[in-house]
Amino acid sequence: MYRFHGRLAFLVFLSMILFFHRGNVSAAPLTKGIYITQSTLENTTYINYLIDRSKKVGIRTFIVDLEKPSARYQKNIQLLKNNNISYVARITMFPGGGTPEQIHSQSYLQKKYQLIQHALAYGANEIQLDYIRYNTKQAPSSQNAKDILRIIQWLKDRVNVPLQIDVFGVTSFGEAKYIGQNIKLFSSSVDVICPMVYPSHYVPFDVHVKIPYKTVYDSLASIKDQFDNNPLPFKLIPYIELSNYHYLLSHEKKLNYIYAQIQAAENAGADGWYVWSPHNKYDSLFQVLETRQVR
Repeated sequence: MYRFHGRLAFLVFLSMILFFHRGNVSAAPLTKGIYITQSTLENTTYINYLIDRSKKVGIRTFIVDLEKPSARYQKNIQLLKNNNISYVARITMFPGGGTPEQIHSQSYLQKKYQLIQHALAYGANEIQLDYIRYNTKQAPSSQNAKDILRIIQWLKDRVNVPLQIDVFGVTSFGEAKYIGQNIKLFSSSVDVICPMVYPSHYVPFDVHVKIPYKTVYDSLASIKDQFDNNPLPFKLIPYIELSNYHYLLSHEKKLNYIYAQIQAAENAGADGWYVWSPHNKYDSLFQVLETRQVR
């Protein structure tokens, strides 16, 4: 009887250790970021406002356009650094999508690489490639994505920080043969993939404006389906949007719209989320994060 009680006490003790150990192991923090134009970054007063508001709600990443090196840009990047804000440099590779001539031009690619080198000299923590695709007038072919992959790999070999790429939301459901984007094909050559899962970009528009949660969640779930629900070989950080340009939403509906997308990204198991506002007006986002339960 004594040996039985002793063994029982040991098992209870062991269970308590395992329970408290599990309780102390927290999930990896989500990456939370906002998109910043170069002109916004160079507006010192406004960028300080965004830094202050962002820090209060747990946003620690700014994705900042770099279109042309400047002294003010470099100076204000230091403001981000001083506030422990991660600087992700966004490089627009082929505005509007590339032509075959641009895609196959080594001199064009070299100019973009020089811009990346400036971003790295300014202290970029990561590089994000946007418009890394053909234009929509290109004839559909699986060769298109192979052409884009060649560019990604060329840059990956020369960049010593994590490399991110933006892809259309439609690629969540498979290869986009017109524009040359293929998540599975790109997966081993990048560190982060950012699908732009904006509900405003899905047809029928009048349906998806009403189901932002489902739109975002289904897109991210479909990416995982492409990998047979195995662990993804890259970080998944989707872009979501602050408003739907097809429809005017009331303030309360806009808050619900933002919150639904954030919840969908987090419930789908993404590694975080980035928020897109072309004019960098993020007060609605800050209000959501201040007043609602967000992980």
